Amino acid sequence: DPALGPALLAVARNAIADPLGLALEDEPFHAALADPGANFVTLKDAQGKLRGCIGNPEPTDALAQALRRHAHAAAFHDPRFDPLRAHECAGLALEVSLLSAGTPLPGAATLHGAAATLRPGTHGVTRQWRGARATLLPQVWRQLPDPVEFLRVLCRKAGLPGGWHGGIELAAFTVRSFTGPGPAARAA
Repeated sequence: DPALGPALLAVARNAIADPLGLALEDEPFHAALADPGANFVTLKDAQGKLRGCIGNPEPTDALAQALRRHAHAAAFHDPRFDPLRAHECAGLALEVSLLSAGTPLPGAATLHGAAATLRPGTHGVTRQWRGARATLLPQVWRQLPDPVEFLRVLCRKAGLPGGWHGGIELAAFTVRSFTGPGPAARAA
């Protein structure tokens, strides 16, 4: 559906532009925005470096509502970065990832066994263990092409050392990704 991407990106851009006092754009209607949808919003600076990424692998709210919340959080509340400022919008790239439902991966007793169940470049992975959860999008394979290292980073992201623990649950998902520029760096 060629109308979906522009609608998603407009919602995300406006969620970032409004608190900065930047010009808002019209948000095209799309019926999918009313349905629950798991999504992540990723921001990259003018040099292509990560500037924020927030989302939820579970479809808990209407897509438009969740997308606004995640875009705002990626820009202003990602704990790895200072809040975005208006002058950074020049060259900012925005990516909206819509996640498929997670499919449980077979349990593996070892890190290498779990890594063997993954499809690099295709699977995003959510890892849960004793209430701690972390997610890596499939786009992360570009920086971490080794499945074992991919899973080690996933464990560290959840606050666990790189070792493997019994009872870890893995779920794989795929994404549909839409990219575009961030909000225009001009005042409203």
